[in-house]
Formats: sequence, structure tokens, C-alpha cells
Amino acid sequence: MKKKPEHCGYIAIVGRPNVGKSTLLNHILGMKLSITSRKPQTTRHQILGVKTVAQDQAIYVDTPGIHQQRSSAINKYMNRAATSVLNDVDVVLFVVQAKQWTEEDAVVLKLFEHLSVPVILLVNKIDRLKNKNDLLPYIDRLKTQYPFHSVIPVSALNNINLDQLEQAVFSLLPKSAHFYADDQITDRSMRFLAAEIIREKLVRELGQELPYTSTVVIDRYQESTDIVHIHATIFVETEGQKSIIIGRKGERLKKIGSSARKDITTMIHTKVYLNLWVKVREGWSNDERALRGLGYSE
Repeated sequence: MKKKPEHCGYIAIVGRPNVGKSTLLNHILGMKLSITSRKPQTTRHQILGVKTVAQDQAIYVDTPGIHQQRSSAINKYMNRAATSVLNDVDVVLFVVQAKQWTEEDAVVLKLFEHLSVPVILLVNKIDRLKNKNDLLPYIDRLKTQYPFHSVIPVSALNNINLDQLEQAVFSLLPKSAHFYADDQITDRSMRFLAAEIIREKLVRELGQELPYTSTVVIDRYQESTDIVHIHATIFVETEGQKSIIIGRKGERLKKIGSSARKDITTMIHTKVYLNLWVKVREGWSNDERALRGLGYSE
């Protein structure tokens, strides 16, 4: 019997901050790969997630939210990370929130003007709509702004219409041998994923107390027979931020570490020893050289 041809391609997941791009990737993959929180701009890097079904391999690229507000080096880095992917993919998923079109959505849409690849519009968080009858007029308005290949209302969090989305993506993949092993989920290292999990716990624990001036570096990741030893440093920009993270008698840092350790253990299926330090590095988020030294490379 003649073997069916394989299909493989890259799919960019783009949109403004906090529309649910990372949640979408995690639910498509059926596992937590991209970190999430209710705070905008949680994602700072391109995160690649691979989904292989029979002859089809979809390589999704989650990107930072494209935004306008700030012009620090790290914000410029995130915008470059988000927009550069558009030149090298086969399909674009443009994620917006149901009934919440903003100027930043319009900025993202403008990036598609010269694209030659299909763009699928995903209207996310439809589960939050009180009146579902409002959805169709909203979609009809968006359809007039760009020749989308298709428009799919979804709830990434509740897995609504994600099967339909995946079928649409698979139908657009070019004929190609698979780029990754069929059981591979990402090209990111365990060191990187561990650092991201720690940063997620920082963002979730600190809420509005800490601005986007913290990052995590893995100093040591050592595997032994039955345990993984991880030593990580949390960098902030001021002594005050350091005190906030550590908390009274170190309780807040312990809570962050405990929560991160549980998630890392679940991810790697091995016992984890996690040691966290907090250090001050003034101005790192607005210093291109410091960013490269802390792992923000393109």
C-alpha cells in the first residue's frame, strides 16, 4: 500500500497581550508548555510546540503579546520576537478577544498587509459572553477588515471549537517530511522550561506588586538517578523589589519555590530539589547587553 504523503508546517500564534495565546497552545498540546497568568505580557519568548497526528505535524509558535505602551529594551525585544515569526510560517492564527477590539488589535492586523500566507481569525473567550447573539455582528465587522481564510469562535480555556481549529490548520499544511520526531513536544530545553515555571509563579504570586522587572536564570540543572537539582537566580532591579519577593522571614520566596517545584516535578516526572536566590541587577530590563546575558537572544 502506498504511504500517504506527510504534511508539516509552522503556525504563528499572534495577538495583543492577554488574549489567551499561551492558553490556546497549552490546550492544543494537551499539556502545559507556555506559562500563563492574568497579567499581560507574561510571555516574553517565542515558545515552540509540536503536535503530530498521523501524517500531519503542526509546529505552533506562541509569541509575546504585541503592544505599544512602553519602549524599554525588553518590550522592544518582545515585539521583535512576536513580529519576526510572521516571515517564516505557513499559517497565522490571529487571536482576539470576543467583543473587545482595541487599538493594539488594529496594530497587529496591520502587520498582515503584505502577508501571502493564510490568516485564521480566532475569536477567543466566547464563554465569557453573556449574550451569544452579540458574537455574529462582531465577527461580521472583523471580516470587513481583512480577507481572513476563516473565522473560528473558540474558548481556549474550555476547549470549545479547538478540534475545528486543528482541522483547519492541518488542511493548510504543505506537503513536507516532519521536522521533529513524532513524540517531540518542543525544542526548548528543560532548563528553559524550569526558568519559565519559576517566573510564572513570581507573576502569579506578586500580582500588581512587582512590575515587569524580574527575570529568572538557571545557574545549575543537574540530573542524578532519582532527583534533579536546580539552582536558580531571580534578578530584579531594586533592593525594594528584592524585599518584596523574599517577603517576611523569606515566606514569600518559599511559597514561590514550593509552587514552582511542584510544577517542575509534574513536568519531568522526577523528584526536584529547587534552590532560589534573589539578586539585584539595576536597569537590566532596559539594557540590550544585559538582556542577551540573561538569555533574551533572538
